[in-house]
Amino acid sequence: MAKKKQKKKEAQEKDTDKAKEEKKPDIKASLSKERVLTEASDEARELYNQSRYGTVVEDGKVQLSLLEALYLMEKGRLKVLDGRNKEISSEKFLKNAQKLEPNFWVRYSVFKDIRNRGYIIKTALKFGADFRVYDRGVKPGEDHAKWVVYPVHESSTVTWYEFAAKNRVAHSTKKRLLIGIVDEEADVTYYEIRWLRP
Repeated sequence: MAKKKQKKKEAQEKDTDKAKEEKKPDIKASLSKERVLTEASDEARELYNQSRYGTVVEDGKVQLSLLEALYLMEKGRLKVLDGRNKEISSEKFLKNAQKLEPNFWVRYSVFKDIRNRGYIIKTALKFGADFRVYDRGVKPGEDHAKWVVYPVHESSTVTWYEFAAKNRVAHSTKKRLLIGIVDEEADVTYYEIRWLRP
C-alpha cells in the first residue's frame, strides 16, 4: 500500500514539474492610450514570429493592439503595467478598452474565438473591415488573408445598403466575407457570404 502511495506522489510531482516547464514566460508591457508596448525581449519577439501578435517596432519592442493584449493577458502570457508600474487586471483592462471603444466587447469576442480556433487575425482598416483572417498555417506577409470579418451583436441591425457595401469590399479585395454574430454569452456564429451568378 505504501509503495502505491509513493508512486502516486512521484507521478504528481512529475506532473507539477512538467507544468512548470511548459508555462510560458511572462512578457511585461506598458499601456499607453490605445496601444500596448512590450519590453524588448526575445520572448516578445518570439511571440510575434510564431503567431504574429502585434508589430515589431524599431527598438525591438512589440506593439500590440488592445485586443491582442487582452487575449494574451487572459492566456497568462502578458503582464500589462500602468504608468506607476503596477499590474493591471484583465477586468480593469477590459473596462478601459470599452471606454475607448464602445464596440470592444463584440469585436473581442470574435477576435478571441478566431484565435482560439487556430487562425491568425489582424485588423483590416485599410480594407474597410474590422478584421482580416488568414487560413491555418499562413502568416501575414507569406500570403493574402482569406476572409474579411465584421463582428455584429445579435441585437444590432444592418441595412441592406451596409450589407451590400461590406460584400462589395470583400469582393473587391478578393477575400471572402464573414459576418460574426455575437450573442449575450459571447458565443459567435459565422456566416460566410459569397457572390453567385445565376
